Amino acid sequence: RQRCCPGRNNACWAPAARRAPCYCDSYCQRTGDCCHDYLAVCRRAAVGCAVGPWGPWSGCSSRCGVGSRARSRQVAVPPRHGGDPCPKLKQRRGCLGQHPTGGTAK
Repeated sequence: RQRCCPGRNNACWAPAARRAPCYCDSYCQRTGDCCHDYLAVCRRAAVGCAVGPWGPWSGCSSRCGVGSRARSRQVAVPPRHGGDPCPKLKQRRGCLGQHPTGGTAK
């Protein structure tokens, strides 16, 4: 039975009819040297990344003035067998600190 490998992996091959190897890594789709049953065998086994919901935004990094907030999410199911990669796990956005004494000179 063939192995299915993610990415580019020259060790992931099988003998073909004409003594030339055929490949069963996900990169073979770009190079055109996949085994004849690659899509039926390997793409079915591919598992794309699944992520959880976004967490809450953090507080503003600046009490007074321009700062930033961040939030993150976790990988629930990592990608396997050439499945879709994970999307970004962290986001950042600007904020303006709202502390009552911010911006006042003493």
